[in-house]
Amino acid sequence: MLRWIIAAVCGYLFGSISSAVLLSRGLFREDVRAMGSGNAGATNMARVYGMLPGILAFFCDALKTVAAMGLGWLLDGNLGMSVGGAACVIGHCWPVFFQLRGGKGVSVGAVVALMIDWRILLLLVVIFFGTFALTKVVSVCSLSVAVVLPIAALLFRQPLPEALLAIFTGLVVIWQHRSNILRLIRGEEKKFVPKSRKKE
Repeated sequence: MLRWIIAAVCGYLFGSISSAVLLSRGLFREDVRAMGSGNAGATNMARVYGMLPGILAFFCDALKTVAAMGLGWLLDGNLGMSVGGAACVIGHCWPVFFQLRGGKGVSVGAVVALMIDWRILLLLVVIFFGTFALTKVVSVCSLSVAVVLPIAALLFRQPLPEALLAIFTGLVVIWQHRSNILRLIRGEEKKFVPKSRKKE
């Protein structure tokens, strides 16, 4: 139990390191949450500042997820890894260091999929970019992979801890996109257009 607690606390703290906020403040002296979609994630970084900052934010989010799940695995194998991953998802979405205003869990969810089974990530990448080619709406892509993630974990017969982590991650991502779902229903969701950072 103590090992699970340590994995959960450390995973949450790792997840609470909001890469998008830190990068936007450090590189541009702004808070990305005050612009674009208001989300502290890689997609909004790309939308507001350009693809390179967006990719950098994704890379940093990936590193913290690997660290959280890797530490969990060292503490208690696959179960500890799953606890650390779930806690990292929570920290990313509701970071203690940034007024509980974080991202929507997509970048962290991608690494969760990779750590569970690389085949799941490959499937999600195909679905994400296939959906993007058809719609150009990132929220539709994100919701698609959020639905497929737990299904894929079950289809690939993952152990119970990993399957539960996949289900939990998918549900969190869907919950974080509830405002996007409403805009999609109303036909108001915008297509993704990355922008180059321009000085006033």
